[in-house]
Amino acid sequence: MPGGRLTQQDRQQIALGLADGLAYAEIARGLDRPTSTITREVMRNGGPAGYRADLAHRATEQRAHRRRPPVSPRGAEPAPQPHGRDPEAVRAYEELFTTVMMQSGLSKMMARVMVALLLTDAGSLTAAELARHLQVSPATVSKSIAFLEGQTLVRRERDERRRERYVVDSDVWYQSMVASVRSLNDQVGIARQGVGVLGPGTPAAVRLENVARFLDFVAESLARAAEQAREVLSTKAEETPDDADDTYDADDTYDPDDTAPYDS
Repeated sequence: MPGGRLTQQDRQQIALGLADGLAYAEIARGLDRPTSTITREVMRNGGPAGYRADLAHRATEQRAHRRRPPVSPRGAEPAPQPHGRDPEAVRAYEELFTTVMMQSGLSKMMARVMVALLLTDAGSLTAAELARHLQVSPATVSKSIAFLEGQTLVRRERDERRRERYVVDSDVWYQSMVASVRSLNDQVGIARQGVGVLGPGTPAAVRLENVARFLDFVAESLARAAEQAREVLSTKAEETPDDADDTYDADDTYDPDDTAPYDS
């Protein structure tokens, strides 16, 4: 049907059209499909000269099989939540949080793993628990964990049953800031190295020196702020001030004068 998946008969019609020298748009009109659908179908299956209907259909079925989730189907009921939390609200928040993490630079799977760990009360999950929650293979989880571990965002430990658990510590954001400072310092070093190579006083060298001075200032400021604010990350729930329940309103604006500096 129009808009659904291409059938084997559709692909045979595409092959015939290509053999007759028809344009993609003309083939698309004959099948009542968007031209982009025909273009994508042909280009991912050998191109105009190499397109074969049977091979294209078989390849599509194989791709669909690889993408099929190994556990429960999409749309299954969300797992019960502790502390009386609304399962649907938690799932929606998890998806939103994942999107924000992706916008910060993480891939989708790495963001999903990171958020899943952050939203557990224990702050840790096994590979099997992550795979079951995210409906992916343990190998997929392992690849994401390897990257996150390299960024000091998660760590591994063994529990009492000798199972490997992936842990996100309460000071993960502090560790992330420290890693950012190291990266900035590396950039400062390479920029200043370039000044010597290009010749002090030349336009390119001046530009690199200004970059180095800027990044040096930012790195020092970030390191100082992270160290001063680190204790906030270990604040216990019972120590939270009474006004901590105030929710953020879209009309609120940040005023630095409203916040006293942290004691170092």
